[in-house]
Amino acid sequence: VQLQASGGGLVQAGGSLRLSCAASGSIFVAGFMGWYRQAPGKERELVARISRGGITNYADSVKGRFTISRDNAKNTVSLQMSSLKPEDTAVYYCYGQTSTTYWGQGTLVTVSS
Repeated sequence: VQLQASGGGLVQAGGSLRLSCAASGSIFVAGFMGWYRQAPGKERELVARISRGGITNYADSVKGRFTISRDNAKNTVSLQMSSLKPEDTAVYYCYGQTSTTYWGQGTLVTVSS
């Protein structure tokens, strides 16, 4: 199983970005899928996750600004990020969780002030 993330980049504060992550390989039926991020000098933190049934959880710091979605048929998960702030700057990692947690490669999001 491989997870491929895309969509990072440089954006000004107040702007938007959309991250996408696609799972491929062996049959992959994830329970939760979601996104973590890690800023320089900080621990990795959960940004958002979504269950197979569509239940979502968000970090307090992104509530109302980020929206997570998934397509179970395509095994993809996306993160729409709006009203971005410089403190959102981080490497974002997607993941999919079955009995094992699978990780995508990180994608860098840089928000300039």
